[in-house]
Amino acid sequence: MTTVRQRRVGKGTEAAEDQPSEEKNVKPDGTIVSGHTGGKLWNIFSIIVGGIIAISLGLLTSVYVATLHENDLWFSNIKEVEREISFRTECGLYYSYYKQMIQAASIQQGLHGLVYDNKTESVRTINILERMNVYQEVFLSVLYRILPIQQYIEPVYFYIYTLFGLQAVYVIALYVTSWLLSGTWVSGLLAACWYITNRVDTTRVEFTIPLRENWALPFFAVQIAAITYLLRTYLKPVQEILTLTVVFIATFLFSLTWQFNQFMMLIQALALFILDCFDMLPAAKVMWLYIIQVSALLLVCVLQFFNSMILGSLLISFNASVLMAKTIQRNLKKGGLCSRLGKLIIHVLSVLCLTLLINKFIKNILHLESDEHIFKFLRAKFGFGATRDFDANLYLCEEAFGLLPLDTFSRLSDTLLFYVYVFVLFLMTIAAVIVAFWNLSGSNQVQFTEKMEECTVTLKPDAAYNLIHTVLFGCLALSTMRMKYLWTSHMCVFASFGLCSTEVWKPLLKCIRLYTSQRMHVIKYSVSIVMLLYISYKFWPGIMDELAELREFYDPDTVELMNWIKSSTPNAAVFAGSMQLLAGVKLCTGRTLTNHPHYEDKNLRDRTKQIYQIYAKRSPEDVYRILRSFGTDYVILEDSICYERRHTRGCRLRDLLDVANGHIMDGLGENEPDLKPSLYPRFCEEIKKNLPSYTTHFTRVFQNKTFHVYKLAKHK
Repeated sequence: MTTVRQRRVGKGTEAAEDQPSEEKNVKPDGTIVSGHTGGKLWNIFSIIVGGIIAISLGLLTSVYVATLHENDLWFSNIKEVEREISFRTECGLYYSYYKQMIQAASIQQGLHGLVYDNKTESVRTINILERMNVYQEVFLSVLYRILPIQQYIEPVYFYIYTLFGLQAVYVIALYVTSWLLSGTWVSGLLAACWYITNRVDTTRVEFTIPLRENWALPFFAVQIAAITYLLRTYLKPVQEILTLTVVFIATFLFSLTWQFNQFMMLIQALALFILDCFDMLPAAKVMWLYIIQVSALLLVCVLQFFNSMILGSLLISFNASVLMAKTIQRNLKKGGLCSRLGKLIIHVLSVLCLTLLINKFIKNILHLESDEHIFKFLRAKFGFGATRDFDANLYLCEEAFGLLPLDTFSRLSDTLLFYVYVFVLFLMTIAAVIVAFWNLSGSNQVQFTEKMEECTVTLKPDAAYNLIHTVLFGCLALSTMRMKYLWTSHMCVFASFGLCSTEVWKPLLKCIRLYTSQRMHVIKYSVSIVMLLYISYKFWPGIMDELAELREFYDPDTVELMNWIKSSTPNAAVFAGSMQLLAGVKLCTGRTLTNHPHYEDKNLRDRTKQIYQIYAKRSPEDVYRILRSFGTDYVILEDSICYERRHTRGCRLRDLLDVANGHIMDGLGENEPDLKPSLYPRFCEEIKKNLPSYTTHFTRVFQNKTFHVYKLAKHK
């Protein structure tokens, strides 16, 4: 056991008086053991029990989501084409590369097909490994081919069970993070239970299995757990090195598996920057974390054949700026309150200016435009001017990129998670503000410390990091619903930590003059156990009912379409249509596409806008010319898009195209004054009338209740 040394005045983030892992002969629940040997035995026993519970909960979660997936689709009984159609939109695109690697004559040929791919985008050869984060599909396919398991498990099950298995890693990482913060595995148990009972808002893995976030978030959770451990005080050098290694590996895997990695890590870097400015984290460890982020991202950049979007990321520019600014401004943390505040403002402005300059310089040198649609979307979303940009409006009109719905908080409140989270967040924020002021006060700390001793306000570095982490990712989730899964899972960790934490209960009880060590431990464990009993009593019957509910996949129109394409069109045929549908066409039939849902490429975005003129008010000659310029042989029209009712006027795909083309939108409502009526009717409606001007270029070859397929004439 490590002995406790005297805490220096002025470091509010040093070890708290009651931090269990740093006291001599202390149990994980914070109680003192009479003998050194007894303390060791108790710690070993507690770690074993807590570890068994963590692994058990992780495995149970994997089985739970796998069962829900099976019960919802009857996945084991449906045909292969139906299984593949169940991988909707971009999920189908990613899975198609796993299928392609499995079906390749050899691993080498499979890799060659990905590096020199000419079926994902017609009349173009692209490098899939450079453009998309599909190394996980490559790794799994290679693993499936070399392991002697082909006779025992189908490729699709090997794939989905791997994803469900990662959920076990996810839950264990959340459990461990909460355990590390609070010092008791009871906190981890509560975090895992909240994660499971709030499944609707913490994960969507059971119905979007191949989605990149389902690969990445378990590694992100492992990284957060490792950072939490790294920020504990009194770590031995060997422990620090091993922990930094885990942080690097987890950061690398997270970055490799998700195209939005740079934006998530930028928020994480901002959290480190804020805490470092207020002297709430060890500066050396913060420096290492900055370096690890950049190193992991650059390694991914190399593996992705020097992907330009990574090189031009704000994360690399920001971290480089921070390191440069810290080198120049060495005396940032010296002086009185006013002096330090002045230096802090200059430091922040220097970092922001340097970040923008470096990022602009890199993008100009490399001519980068891959992520411009994201910044257009952000400017429009936060009110920095309206836009007619088709790509930005496509994001703005999607519910997933809108504000977090209020009913989310209602669901989170049913499990009491949201109430506990707000309670803990409020108390920890007050502590953080006090400690930040304390640290900035510098020479005036002695008198301030004496006043603070009455309530013993302390904030450990690991708790401080998790506090800022949850605040920043909370802001992200509130602004963009799709990102809520980064917040809600950590919400489970943060709320459970606070409920079982000495840092919350001790100052609270001291401030109302009811503190005794025994009373504090009784309260925190009693409240946690009551919370677990409440969750079990209220939600266990619902979980059992959910597991008993049996459904079946049913999409006969799409199945009919895919079967017709496979049986009635040449293998080299090129198909045009919506991004979402074409991903399924590639997966189910292997035909060549004109466009697809992986939107992080400017040429593809321009191409998609052109292809989507099939739903705009354009002449048949214009549409034919556009489609043939991309080598199109067949075009698929969907009634659900042509006559869309899911979105309100102004957000239907046809409305976005009309506005982008300068045309008045359909239906009752206002139009911007400079929009004009189109000279032509809507193509997707008019083509069904079989007028001569249309049949000259297009011949209908397939039709059902949902889809209409037209073959393009090949004029000389």
